Amino acid sequence: MGDRWQGEDWFVDEWHRGTGWAAPDDEPPRDEWDPPARKPGRGRLLIGFVLGAATVLAVQFGVPVLKAPPVSVVAGTALPAAGAAGAAAAVPSPSPAATAATTPAAPAAQTPSSAAPPPSPPPQPRGTVRLPAGGTATLVRTDLGPGGELPVPTDLGQATWWGASLDAASGASVFAGHVNWRGATGPFAELWTARIGTDVTIVDSAGRTWRYRISQLVTVHKSDLPARADALFGPSGPHRVVLVTCGGRWVGGSDGYEENRVVIADPS
Repeated sequence: MGDRWQGEDWFVDEWHRGTGWAAPDDEPPRDEWDPPARKPGRGRLLIGFVLGAATVLAVQFGVPVLKAPPVSVVAGTALPAAGAAGAAAAVPSPSPAATAATTPAAPAAQTPSSAAPPPSPPPQPRGTVRLPAGGTATLVRTDLGPGGELPVPTDLGQATWWGASLDAASGASVFAGHVNWRGATGPFAELWTARIGTDVTIVDSAGRTWRYRISQLVTVHKSDLPARADALFGPSGPHRVVLVTCGGRWVGGSDGYEENRVVIADPS
């Protein structure tokens, strides 16, 4: 596909439409790239760009919003029983000898046992991408269809891969995945909580492992995507992996959600 991208323009258009998205009410995390915070709703988000004047490429996803689990702190204070102070005054104090005889010896210091190491994650299967927190999606290498459409997998555990190969010297390998589908959360939900400096691991179909380190977290408004699509997803520039899903405020109609979450990772 690399040769087809050279010198071509990019713009936004609709490509795929899904139903059944269910998003919680909290807001996904943002970073310095983000526009002002917007509240996500329910539905789907259209993102896309065109490779050449007649080649339409767009992606539509649902976005869950990840809720941090509640944190509970339990503390208590022992209180004396009613009348304990008065009862103590009526009891004669023991003699020093009795005190010495009845005072128990301090227990010997015990060496705490070392904590067991956390279990190792399962081996990563071939043909998958694994995100920093462990979410894993099967990569589906897909070319453009007759009308220029790039299908998005219907399986929540899959991610479409188009663009550069992993051994390319330049250009973006773009992995696009759903965040949720019909009430179930997918691995690409992690894109909203990913952190710079963490690793993305890919195991290709031959079993070779490729490691990338996250360098940019970008939230793009749909209206800004045409101007930024070539820099984010295009064949020029150093080789990189670009992971993308959707989010932001639900605006309905053909637009769906108004933002996309883009995570860029460089070879490490």
